Amino acid sequence: MKELQHLNKYFFKYKTQLTLGIVITIIARIFLLFTPRYVREIFVVVEKYLDGKLSETAIKSELIEIILIIIGAAIIGGLLTFFMRQYIINISRYIEFDLKNEIYEQYQKLSLNFYKKNRTGDLMNRISEDVGRVRMYFGPAIMYSINTVTLFIIALIYMFNEAPTLALYTIIPLPILSVIIYKLSREIHNRSTVVQEYLSKLSTFTQESFSGISVIKAYGIEPQTSANFETLAAESKEKQISLTRVQAWFFPMMILLIGTSNLIVIYIGGMQYINGKIESLGTIAEFIIYVNMLTWPVATVGWVTSIVQQAEASQKRINEFLKIKPEIKNTVATHTEINGDISFDNVYFTYDDTNIQALKGVSFQLKEGETLAILGKTGSGKSTILDLIGRLYDIESGTLAINSTPIDKLNLTDLRNSIGYVPQDAFLFSDSIKNNIKFGNFEATDDDVITAAKNAQVHKNIMNFSNGYDTILGERGLTLSGGQKQRISIARAIIKSPKILLFDDCLSAVDTETEEKILKNLFKISKNKTSIIVSHRVSSAKNADKIIVLEDGKIVQEGTHDTLINVDGYYKHLYLKQLSETSENLK
Repeated sequence: MKELQHLNKYFFKYKTQLTLGIVITIIARIFLLFTPRYVREIFVVVEKYLDGKLSETAIKSELIEIILIIIGAAIIGGLLTFFMRQYIINISRYIEFDLKNEIYEQYQKLSLNFYKKNRTGDLMNRISEDVGRVRMYFGPAIMYSINTVTLFIIALIYMFNEAPTLALYTIIPLPILSVIIYKLSREIHNRSTVVQEYLSKLSTFTQESFSGISVIKAYGIEPQTSANFETLAAESKEKQISLTRVQAWFFPMMILLIGTSNLIVIYIGGMQYINGKIESLGTIAEFIIYVNMLTWPVATVGWVTSIVQQAEASQKRINEFLKIKPEIKNTVATHTEINGDISFDNVYFTYDDTNIQALKGVSFQLKEGETLAILGKTGSGKSTILDLIGRLYDIESGTLAINSTPIDKLNLTDLRNSIGYVPQDAFLFSDSIKNNIKFGNFEATDDDVITAAKNAQVHKNIMNFSNGYDTILGERGLTLSGGQKQRISIARAIIKSPKILLFDDCLSAVDTETEEKILKNLFKISKNKTSIIVSHRVSSAKNADKIIVLEDGKIVQEGTHDTLINVDGYYKHLYLKQLSETSENLK
């Protein structure tokens, strides 16, 4: 139960509703227990009539009274049971809602390293399937536990008060039933845990397959992918069947032991009635009803135990993530103003997941309103610089300052709100084009959206779609070309009107003519804004105030376009190569 202690705060939050639900449950059980007692009274009245102690009129009157009491008690008990479920089961849904929100908020806080180490399918499974199992602990487990305890206490008091010996014989099979159900439940728990693991594998496999469907189709590996899925599905099916085989024993065993208890009541009760130890046959009828009323609660002892075990196992998986401390923490509660001055001083950075040192003593200064272009080969550390400015990672050593203040001393929310970021891999949501652009600024008007799209040179493309800006995109913008996705990402960044603009090779999928138009607009928009452009093209960098060239995490060249083309090195070679390619294309 150690893992489930995390949930105690929710019990406290809903203590009033939960207490009321418990009280209603106890009262409902009391009313439902009227039935067996008054069934016995029917037998007693009939026996009195047969013995000539009651007239026909009197027996009719008493039977009607008893029947009305039974019906009234059943109606009241049923209504109270309805309200019991409304309180307790509804509370479990509220807690499920709160727990999902808690997990989702934690997911939002965790750093990129966490998402590099964990698969999306597993993350989804913990916030859906695992939370669902925990909800069963709050709802059915609590409800049936209260039912069982209340029913047992009251029923056993009545039974031992009526016929102690018969009561003792009657309850003999019940512990046996409870033990058998408990053992079955343990086996069900073990096998269902395996089933849950396979469900996570299936979720991960299908999520990755759907996300990468274009690659699967491009390489023509649909048959192999289908075969892999069928293998995984077949293994999952076998685990499900294995679980079902055990579950199939549950109700037959319960019915067998119910029947055994009824036979004991009839035989022992009958013998006691013959021997005069029981005054009325109604007592036997009463006990048979008690047995049938008690059998399911006894069976639920094992079932509830299994629910609690499954909930604990699921909560343990949930706690593993909830207990992870975010690597990137907002240590400043007060508001901080961001003006766009950026300073790197001997910055080193190593990725934890790969142990690759991406930056080795990088230093440069960038004043507010200036534009910096970063060039270099793949893996030279260009994107890492942008990630560090957005504080997606913390530096290993050195100093990274904005506004002459170390970046970890700035309010993290203010910092990120001051940045417009266009990633290398443009990510779009399954929503309308308009809402994807407004993601940068939810308060933006339709005119703002159109202006941003025009500056990103994507307005004409959007207007060619049947629904224009209301066109719904497929997952990750699958319905758009690479260049269109990049330009919509650019529009999303500039509509934010941030202090700092970061462009991570975001023009690689557009032609040079469109690139020139976009860059012209960007330089106009980014006036008085600090901009950093990561690119493999000299055309994207030539108009920048400063240019740095990275190689193996170090700055090997630094200057302006005019100075660098006159110095033998990477920039000049790249410039001449791309100039030659452009000339060839014009022929």
